[in-house]
Amino acid sequence: MCMQPRGFRRWIESDNGVLILLSLGIFLLHAATNGRYGFHRDELLTYSNARHLEWGYVVYPPITAFLARVELALFGTSLWGFRFFPALSHGLTALLTGLTARELGGKREAQVVAAAATVIQGPALVAGWFLGYTTFDYLCWVVVAYTVSCLLRSEDPRWWVTIGATVALGMMTKYSMAFLVTGVVGGLLLTPNRRYLKSPWFWCGVVVALLIMLPNILWQIRHQFVSLAYLKAIHVRDIGWGWTNNFLLNQFWRSTNVVTVPLWCAGLWYVFVTPEGKRYRMLGWMYVFPLVLLFAARGRDYYLSPAYPMLFAAGAVWGEQWVPSLSPGSAARVRRITSRAFAVAGLIVVSATLPIAPLNSAWWHVADVMNGGNFSNQIGWPDLAETVAKVRDSLPAEERGRVGVLAGDEGEAGAVNLFGSAYGLPVAISGMNSNWFRGYSEPPPKIVIVLGEHRDFTERNFESCVSAGRLTNRFGIANRSLIGWDEVFVCRNLRQPWPEFWKHFQYYG
Repeated sequence: MCMQPRGFRRWIESDNGVLILLSLGIFLLHAATNGRYGFHRDELLTYSNARHLEWGYVVYPPITAFLARVELALFGTSLWGFRFFPALSHGLTALLTGLTARELGGKREAQVVAAAATVIQGPALVAGWFLGYTTFDYLCWVVVAYTVSCLLRSEDPRWWVTIGATVALGMMTKYSMAFLVTGVVGGLLLTPNRRYLKSPWFWCGVVVALLIMLPNILWQIRHQFVSLAYLKAIHVRDIGWGWTNNFLLNQFWRSTNVVTVPLWCAGLWYVFVTPEGKRYRMLGWMYVFPLVLLFAARGRDYYLSPAYPMLFAAGAVWGEQWVPSLSPGSAARVRRITSRAFAVAGLIVVSATLPIAPLNSAWWHVADVMNGGNFSNQIGWPDLAETVAKVRDSLPAEERGRVGVLAGDEGEAGAVNLFGSAYGLPVAISGMNSNWFRGYSEPPPKIVIVLGEHRDFTERNFESCVSAGRLTNRFGIANRSLIGWDEVFVCRNLRQPWPEFWKHFQYYG
C-alpha cells in the first residue's frame, strides 16, 4: 500500500527521515559529479584486481576488488558506475554517524549535527568520489563505532557477535582496521567493560571474526605474507617523501575540517570528563589508541580520519545538552554560528574536493594541489592506451602479433587493460604488486613496448631499445603519476630468459 501524503510527511519529519534524506542528498551529490574527469590511478589498480578475483592482493584484502567486480557486472566500465558504491558508502557513513549520536542519547539536533560534520569532512568526501583502498575502510570504522555504541547503550553482550563481524569485514577491506582493533581492546581493558571478557558472546565474536578473515589469512600464508613487505616498502617511501610529517597538526585541518575541531574535542570531553558520557568512554579510547600508535609509527595523517565520526557524535550529544543551559539569545546565537560555519566550510570543501571544477581552470589547479594531485591522476589514461596502440601499429606487420606491453606502474597497466581492448592491445604485464603474481604471457613476447620505466632499465635488460614516443594527453595537463616516466620504448631481445628476469622483477608501489 502506498504511503499517504500525511504519513509520508510525518516520516520525512521524523528523526529517521531527516537522516535518510541527508544521506540520500550526499549520495546524489556524488552521483551528479562522479562521472567527471576520468579513472584515478588507484581505480585502475582496482580494475585490474577486479578482473582477477582472489582472497587477497598485495595492496589490500579482497573486499574492494570484489565490490569493483560487482560494479563492473552491473554498470560495465562506466566511470559513474565504478563510483556507485563509494557514493553510497559516504551516504551510509553520514547516516550511521547520526545513528551513533542517537545511541549516545542524542536527539534530532545532535544526530543531524554529527551527520553533517561527517559530510563536510574532507577525507570522507574524497572517499565518496573514487574507488580506492581507503573508500570502504572509512565506512567500516564508522560501522564498528556504531556497533560498539549499541553495545554500550544496551549492555547486551550479544552485540559482540556483530562487532566481531564488522571488525572482520574491516580487516578484509584494509589492514589499518588493526589500529581501531587496538582501540577496541584497549577501551575494553581500561573501562568496566572488561567484564565482557567473561562473556561467551565476546569470544563468540572473536571466533566469528577469525572465521571471516580466515580465507585472507590463508592467502597471506600461501604468499609469504607479501602484504607486510608491501606495507614496509610504502612506509619507507612515505617517510622519505615527507608524507608522514606534521601528523598531529594535520589532524586539525586535513583529517577533519577545521570548523569541526570544537565538535570532536567536545566529544573527547564528553566521554572522558562528564558523568553523562562515562559509560561511552570506550569510544574515547578507540580514538586515543590509534592516534598514539599512528603517531609513534609515523603513519599518514588521513589514516586516522575514520575515527572522527564517533567523536562528532559524542560532541554533538554534549552540545545538545549544553546549549539549553545558555540564555535563549545565546543558545540561538550558538546555533546560528554553527549552522553558518558548517554551511561555509561545506561549500569550500565541496568546491575543493569534489571533481566539479572545469578542467585546466585556475579553480581546478588549486583544487588539484589541495587534493594532493588526485585530480591530475585522473587525466590522460585513454591517451596512454592510444599512444601504446600507435607505437604497436608503427611496427612491421610481421612483428605486431608478438608484441607485449610492459608497464612499470600498476596504474599504467590498468589503463592498458581497460582502454587497450578497443585497440586490440594485449593484457599488460607488470612487476608491481599483484601484477607480478599474474606473470607474463605464454609464449613470452619477443618485442616489448615499455612504459613507466627509465632508459637505464631498458638498456640494462634488453639488447636493443629505441625511444618510440612520449605520453601526452589532449588536455595538456601533467598527470602526477606520469611525471618523469613519460617516455615509451620499443625493446627487443631480453638479455636473460623470461623466467629468470621475472624472478627478480617483483616490486611494490
